[in-house]
Amino acid sequence: MRVWSSIFGAGIGGLALAAAGTAMAAGTGQPEPWQIAMQTPVTPLAAEAHSFHTLLMWLITLITVFVAGLIGYCMFRFNEKANPTPSKTAHNTAIEIAWTVVPVLILVLIAIPSFRLLRGQLIIPPADITIKAVGNSWFWGYEYQGDKEGKGGFKFDANLVEEKDLKPGQVRLLSTDNDVVVPINKVVRLQTTSADVLHSWGVPSLGFTMDAVPGRLNEIWFKIDREGVFHGQCRELCGQRHAYMPITVRAVSEAEYDKWVAEARTKFASTDPVPTGPARKLADAARN
Repeated sequence: MRVWSSIFGAGIGGLALAAAGTAMAAGTGQPEPWQIAMQTPVTPLAAEAHSFHTLLMWLITLITVFVAGLIGYCMFRFNEKANPTPSKTAHNTAIEIAWTVVPVLILVLIAIPSFRLLRGQLIIPPADITIKAVGNSWFWGYEYQGDKEGKGGFKFDANLVEEKDLKPGQVRLLSTDNDVVVPINKVVRLQTTSADVLHSWGVPSLGFTMDAVPGRLNEIWFKIDREGVFHGQCRELCGQRHAYMPITVRAVSEAEYDKWVAEARTKFASTDPVPTGPARKLADAARN
């Protein structure tokens, strides 16, 4: 009875996990109590990653149920009582071919959407906005590069809002004093690097994580399809205050973004402007 209960429990647990991929998604932009599945995706790449995750959950569930059923059948059919004279068969060509070919086909089934997703992440379309995220111990610094319309050309730091300073709507350990503001339905190219140790920039609702490595410039892109506030954290174990360098991305309409940029250029004005072109490359080389 214990064996059959374990097999039944494994099957039910697998089905529950597979259902969680679609029916029990968490809220948008931040974790929720009793969350099981991933946060609601707000970018095309995140939606594709979630679909891939759901496919894998169903595939794993079917494999788990099949293997559990096979083990149960063998225990029932070939125990000492039911089969007092065991077979001495050592090889079965058909079975050995099957358990080699079928896993290969399963891996091919997994590889196709996996490579498609990786290709979508790594091939960056023409960007409307370029933001450089610099990991520091322990906060993030952001540089909005100037574009052809004159937007950007400023930089700022984003620090954790301490619990005693939280305002209504801000989330403990996840809110920052300066948010990363982006317009919806625009391609944002995010470049990451680090000023000291390894960091990693990641926001679950955006569907990706990108390492910030000293002396290296990594990049990825995203396009948010709805307005809202989306939280993340450094995803690399980077030191004693690793848990206190959050990320807050605020997606707004294009008109509101233009208004914010105008205010930010004044708020974050500096006598040392963010360089562009060859000067920017020299500045990055000097920093790293």
